[in-house]
This record gives sequence, structure tokens and C-alpha cells, in this order.
Amino acid sequence: QLQLVESGGGLVQPGRSLRLSCTSSTFNFDYYAIGWFRQAPGKEREGVSCISSGGGSRNYADSVKGRFTISRDDAKNTVYLQMNSLKPEDTAVYYCARGGWTADCHIREREYDYWGQGTQVTVSS
Repeated sequence: QLQLVESGGGLVQPGRSLRLSCTSSTFNFDYYAIGWFRQAPGKEREGVSCISSGGGSRNYADSVKGRFTISRDDAKNTVYLQMNSLKPEDTAVYYCARGGWTADCHIREREYDYWGQGTQVTVSS
């Protein structure tokens, strides 16, 4: 079974930082794009960021540009989402997902078939 596991969520004060991690013990990340998505209570799931295989293409939602950074370390089979200057509206369950083999990536749910269980991020004073 394909499995992705997120970690690093928690409760933080506005303006602080968190780093989320996404990894898998069932497949190698080397050949795949990885995306981050989030869903807040009462809202639709939205794309946050993605990184292509090899890291040559990165995309971000407008709401997180300049604050979040996605990166990958294929030797560790891990993709990270560094979240800085967190805002209360960033509160959500964050999911990572496996994409395709293409050189670019898009934040489109239909391009991602395998998802992690999610990790809760709460930004509150």
C-alpha cells in the first residue's frame, strides 16, 4: 500500500513558524511531485504548494507566497513545508500527496492520487 505521513503540526502563536514534513516508507519520492494541501473547518480543501521531481518547479498559493517554502530531500525521502509568519487563517489540517512524474507541478487535486492522513496546524494567541 502507498502511504504518506505528515508530521510537524501543532499550536503556535501568530507570527511564529512551523516546519511540516512529509515522508513515506512505501515508495521513493525521487520520481514524483509532492503537493501540500490544507482544509480548514467549513471550507473546501485548497492547494498550498507543490514541488516537482528534482525540485525544478515550485508553486505556491497566493495566500502563502513569501511566507511558506517547499523543499525536498530525496536522500531522506522527505518533503518539507517551512511555514513562517503564520496567521490565524493558516489554521487547518495539512495534507501531503503524491503527484506525477512531470517536470513541473500544479496545485490541482486531480493530479494527486495518494494522500497522507493530515497534521493539524493551529495558529492562535
